Amino acid sequence: MPKVEFNTLDQWLSWIESCHPSEIELGLDRLRQVYEAMALDLSHSRKVIIGGTNGKGSTVAMLDQILRDQGYSVGCFTSPHFIRYNERVKLAGQPVNDEILIDAFRAIEAARGEISLTYFEYNTLAALYVFAQQKPDVALLEVGLGGRLDAVNIIDADIAVVTTVSVDHVDWLGDDREQIGYEKAGIYRSGAVAVCGDANPPQKLIDYATEINADLHLRNRDFNLQFGDDGLWDWSGVTAAKEAVELTGLPDIHLPKANAATVLQVLQLIDMPISYDKVPASLANASLTGRMQKLSYNGFPYTLDVAHNPEAAEYLAGRLQASPAEGRTLMLLGMLADKDIDQVLNFLVPVVDHWSLATLAVPRGQTSEQLQQKLAIQGVAVESTAAYDSVQEALAGLEGLLQKGDRVIVAGSFFTVAGALTAMNMDG
Repeated sequence: MPKVEFNTLDQWLSWIESCHPSEIELGLDRLRQVYEAMALDLSHSRKVIIGGTNGKGSTVAMLDQILRDQGYSVGCFTSPHFIRYNERVKLAGQPVNDEILIDAFRAIEAARGEISLTYFEYNTLAALYVFAQQKPDVALLEVGLGGRLDAVNIIDADIAVVTTVSVDHVDWLGDDREQIGYEKAGIYRSGAVAVCGDANPPQKLIDYATEINADLHLRNRDFNLQFGDDGLWDWSGVTAAKEAVELTGLPDIHLPKANAATVLQVLQLIDMPISYDKVPASLANASLTGRMQKLSYNGFPYTLDVAHNPEAAEYLAGRLQASPAEGRTLMLLGMLADKDIDQVLNFLVPVVDHWSLATLAVPRGQTSEQLQQKLAIQGVAVESTAAYDSVQEALAGLEGLLQKGDRVIVAGSFFTVAGALTAMNMDG
């Protein structure tokens, strides 16, 4: 019998958040004991694990869209959520309902004995329980942090993907890109397919894949993309039999094309029939909350992008430069203090005309005044900035500033985007 019992998902989540002293505890021993006790059978699903610094969510979103458009059933496990916890576990493109998640938590509680689990470990086991029950054709599992010691790595992937490798989460992974690459490569398996979408992969990642005899496919060696002058782009890669293959005249898409190139290589290796004539439309239709997400609010165009590290900020700045506004670009920015804020601002300052800065009232949250000081150091005039105590207040403050032709970018953190979506009363 379960040791605890609750009737609502909110009650379960409140309890789960409180039952482990640490938000993060890297390591798989405790988790593996509970996973084995649950005796979950995932053999009916092709398992694809997606790790990396940036691009995990968009890679999952594109694979999900393409595979569902091909007629396959797909389960997705991602994090964090924006509005509702249920966003973390999806089937057929939709968040699962409360009852399914409550059943999963009951099963975990019945199996864990005296073993304590972190919030993310509960999340992972719940998703795996759901997929074991529902048996989707493909289970897409996003790594939470790192790879080697992340909870998702209790699963042996049929295909393991590292999207990109850059410096982030330095308190947990260190500030050395080679070591971070090694940690992320920990999701690779001996004899199984491994893909890396980084244009300059760390040597330690390559060495580890070679050491364990993974079937490694690298961007700029095994697959690549080329941009045309007409906004279209081409992809080249290899089949599982190492035969050259290409797709040309691919359309412009909402999500990063570099990640789409990785997705296309994964499709070549997934050992499932794919009708490639449908793939361009699927890529164009794929979207993701908080990643270059465009919406209209109070009659003005808003773009929400979580961009919280230098690589993501550089990409966002490039997209803004490529499609300038008729008027000004105003940015609502809120960040966590342990991010490389200076470098993020360095990329964004040239493309932003006005800054609405929000304090994030969460652990590690940076204050708006501290962000204002960092912008001043980078030469931004104080008249071009405004400091607010919350995302909601910053959003309200923008209403009096906006003029015809202006656009607003909301960025800097998942918390910033989630706060904006909540204040806008929009479903994430």
